[in-house]
Amino acid sequence: MSETPNEGDEQGPVVRDKRRFDPATGEVRPEAAAQAAAPEPEAPPAAETELQFDAVAELTADLQRVQAEYANYRRRVERDRQAVADQALGSVMLGLLPVLDDIDRARSHGEVEGGFKLVADGLETTLTKLGLQRFGEAGEPFDPTVHEALTHTLSADVAEPVCAEVYQPGYRVGDRVLRPARVAVAEPES
Repeated sequence: MSETPNEGDEQGPVVRDKRRFDPATGEVRPEAAAQAAAPEPEAPPAAETELQFDAVAELTADLQRVQAEYANYRRRVERDRQAVADQALGSVMLGLLPVLDDIDRARSHGEVEGGFKLVADGLETTLTKLGLQRFGEAGEPFDPTVHEALTHTLSADVAEPVCAEVYQPGYRVGDRVLRPARVAVAEPES
């Protein structure tokens, strides 16, 4: 059998040992010593360094701008998401206001008793926890932004326009007025 490979013979895998030290002798291999003695690459010219610095500064500015845009986008999306949730909650509560009016009328006639009283109290408690606030009491100053004047009278007993009588209470959620209080307004005679 011959030691030289023939055209039909397959050659085995070629292994290239790139270790710096020879494992048998522990000596530094000549190729590794030649690489260590190779001269350092020359520093790029100043103009090239300046161009690289400008490119890095430009890319850094672009990255900062993109990060700021993304942070603004996240804040805007969160604000819009909260606004949609508040609007949905307000529309649900607006639909329940006639039910609260019916409960108030039944309570004024003494018809809220027993199990129905528990249901009415539970509904009012739940809506209060969700942020529904009732407003509009007789004697409070008249504010046209939250009160709807249905009647108007003059009175010597008041010094400023006040709500003399409340026909229908108003409701708000946070700063949003769901329904203004419907009132009778009494103003000073002078």
